[in-house]
Amino acid sequence: MNKKKLFGILLPIIIAISIVVGMFIGRYYHVQKPDNQYIIYPRTDKLTNVINYISREYVDPVDKNQLTEKTIPKLLELLDPHSQYIPATEFAQVNEPLEGNFSGIGVQFNMLNDTLVVLKAIANGPSEKVGILSGDRIITVNNITVAGAKIPSDSIVKMLKGPQGTTVNVGISRNQVKDLLNFTITRDQIPLYSVDVAYMVTNSIGYIRISTFSRTTFEEFASAAAKLLGQGMQKMILDLRGNGGGLLNTAVNVADQFLGEGQLIVYTEGNSRNRENFRAAKGGLCKDVELVVLIDETSASASEILAGAIQDNDRGLVIGRRSFGKGLVQEQNMMSDGSAIRLTIARYYTPSGRSIQKPYNNGSEDYYNELSSRFDHGELLQRDSIIFSDSLKYTTAGGRTVYGGGGIMPDIFVPLDTSGYSNYFAEIRNRGLIYRFALEYSDKNRDKLNRLKSIEELLNFLDKQNVKKIFTNYAASNGVPLNKAGLQASKFIIETQLKAYIARNIFDNEGFYPVIEKIDNTLQVAIDELNKGINLKKDTLTITD
Repeated sequence: MNKKKLFGILLPIIIAISIVVGMFIGRYYHVQKPDNQYIIYPRTDKLTNVINYISREYVDPVDKNQLTEKTIPKLLELLDPHSQYIPATEFAQVNEPLEGNFSGIGVQFNMLNDTLVVLKAIANGPSEKVGILSGDRIITVNNITVAGAKIPSDSIVKMLKGPQGTTVNVGISRNQVKDLLNFTITRDQIPLYSVDVAYMVTNSIGYIRISTFSRTTFEEFASAAAKLLGQGMQKMILDLRGNGGGLLNTAVNVADQFLGEGQLIVYTEGNSRNRENFRAAKGGLCKDVELVVLIDETSASASEILAGAIQDNDRGLVIGRRSFGKGLVQEQNMMSDGSAIRLTIARYYTPSGRSIQKPYNNGSEDYYNELSSRFDHGELLQRDSIIFSDSLKYTTAGGRTVYGGGGIMPDIFVPLDTSGYSNYFAEIRNRGLIYRFALEYSDKNRDKLNRLKSIEELLNFLDKQNVKKIFTNYAASNGVPLNKAGLQASKFIIETQLKAYIARNIFDNEGFYPVIEKIDNTLQVAIDELNKGINLKKDTLTITD
């Protein structure tokens, strides 16, 4: 590495560290002139002074704006893992999931053999309006060939996105049509849905899965809950697994639907921020519904607020594995150039007083690698690896014992399910063959599959076609020869996943989740608990084996 490149890497780090040190000593630091006069440099200008000095005096030309852009993130990294600088060029993209929409052409797609294949044109969206169909392949975008060009899918997406009202020209290849079809699509606002699915698991148990907490989540949840209540739902499974969080107020509004008037949902407090309580209002939509909340090690932030509120108010059972442990509150401040800083200004606390935040004393790298450490020391698999400390005990409203220390510890711990795994399945999974086969099979048989009216019809069709046999031949042709013992051990998982991913390609999530639930061990535990009647009098953690 040459000296100039090394300097370019180290300089922002050096500046950031110097600024932090300067904050502590700047108040007392003086420069003495020969005549014993002192110059006191304003502390608030130190960053500007340093950058201006470098820009003016450095041996080579320096781009001051670029230096500033590189320095600010390094400065925030010294604080905590979640304080963040968002450049103006990235602001819209970073905020899309929170806003709940973006401007684009309105298609769901997958990459197949380096070609973007349309799985579905969103109903009443820009693409459907001009006649884009499921199975269409996008070959060109604005006369640039994107199929077979080794262009990353996210780069193609950027080409298709754009301001509302602008147009994009796409060239489409369609089965049984010889020539390339050209469409001019006017971009429009496309909703990003955060409620993945809502359906009845049994005659009385409803299931709702929330993938994020955006501005539209509460309305989506309320609509889904109302639909299931109309179908006879008396008990609910609220799935927050894999939900990395989002907006605080959205999580509070969802929690509000289960709790009684005045019950504490969460509170925040920081060094310069007084305690702020968030309480439930009157008349929640689901206040009389028995409730189980599912979490795992990737449930974070707003998910943990919701799970903690349900647990600490003895409103329902929390089932799964310890959540991520992200309990820092960020405040977003916009800069004049369109960039923004999200600065941590407080911590989240559950009603019993537990801080959700896990430790981050050893830096961001250790912080984010902590999930791998959980697996390494067995926390995801064995009850004996979970360490409980009396100093981390807290008490719920009803007198049950719950534990702090970072994240939400579930009432019923369900280990990571490794039953049915084999070396044969592991090789298939590692190569992504089930997912690829499902996409290719759906694409080749789309005309037949689209005529099927229900999931049951689809499953019957796949059984008659012996899709498992077709797949094992496909796997063998892709470098994974049949292993009869491995197939025998893993056949239920393999077959269920095959059917679930094909169902998703035809019926979207409403097809996927009712099929995949058969191998979802945590969900099955939740169903069993609700069928028995949930017990909120236990004061110790339950472990399922």
